Amino acid sequence: MPASKKIATVASAELLMPEYWEDACKHLTKKDRVMKRLIPQFGDARLQSRGEAFITLARSIVGQQISVKAAQTVWERFAKLPRKMTPGNVLKLKVDDMRAAGLSARKVEYLVDLALHFDSGTVHAGAWEDWEDEAVIAELVAIRGIGRWTAEMFLIFHLMRPNILPLDDIGLINGISKNYFSGESVSRSDVREVAAAWAPYCSVATWYIWRSLDPLPIEY
Repeated sequence: MPASKKIATVASAELLMPEYWEDACKHLTKKDRVMKRLIPQFGDARLQSRGEAFITLARSIVGQQISVKAAQTVWERFAKLPRKMTPGNVLKLKVDDMRAAGLSARKVEYLVDLALHFDSGTVHAGAWEDWEDEAVIAELVAIRGIGRWTAEMFLIFHLMRPNILPLDDIGLINGISKNYFSGESVSRSDVREVAAAWAPYCSVATWYIWRSLDPLPIEY
């Protein structure tokens, strides 16, 4: 059974937080000199989930290939279009209105395809909590615009799986370069070597690496 079945606890009416965070921080502080330095810098801040699969995936699509700040701006404009952010309501939106919110034509296509998959019940969102990581990824990448990176963001931010290492994430690569290699370029092998000390909490370490580059907390 995936660890996520016992890691989520309600933090507010909207946000969920993983219960494993304290244990992860203790492990990382003990095992990794960079984490020992980074973790205290961010106090009680931690990974948060909105608890809504469709919204998490939609935010991931909106945020592809743009900065955290730009993604937040576009999302806020897009989120004002439907009365409520649901698959059915997204399918009712006009393409011109979505484009005017700052979405590219391709991202509009991706969001519509995502909404179609959820609206038709093609994806098994209600069962994902019980699925292994790779099974969830396999179903998600069948949706247009969702590659492995987006699926991994979903595993981290929605299902709050503790041990995801997104090797294609530019922020992770840049952060490891900055924090471990004095700014020198790094390979996937370098990333895996650094992350060996992080397991079984690669998601948590990745989150702190992101924060070391951008003080804005990343949310989907």
